[in-house]
Amino acid sequence: MIVVDIKRLIPQRSPILMVDQVDDVREQTAQTSLAIRPDNYFIDEDGKLSEPGLIEHIAQSASAFAGYKALEAGASQPPIGYIGEIKKFHCSCRPSVGTVLHTTVTMGPEVAGVTILNGEVRVGDEIVASTQMKIFVKPE
Repeated sequence: MIVVDIKRLIPQRSPILMVDQVDDVREQTAQTSLAIRPDNYFIDEDGKLSEPGLIEHIAQSASAFAGYKALEAGASQPPIGYIGEIKKFHCSCRPSVGTVLHTTVTMGPEVAGVTILNGEVRVGDEIVASTQMKIFVKPE
């Protein structure tokens, strides 16, 4: 686990903070986690995380990765990014309150400020969601 206050790594704040911590960072890959709490903004009436919540969690995991890299390079603030496209989203089940998500994001090539990434959310050994996104990072 990497001990950095998540609020230093991403611009999102409560009630839409969807990453608890960065667990590991490699060259092009990061792992994050999120414990799903009852007060989560994306919990549906059935007590399960909605599909948009899973997508937001993956996007914020990528943001935390970018923020970690930016701080490591000497930036004082995390970069701000925007989802440009979501492709190949698959959700096999919606996790319930009390579940801990473990997410891996792998960054692909960056062209003109747009990065392609793959995200995979696991609960234990089971993949519960995956997607490919294009993220636009706003230049400082």
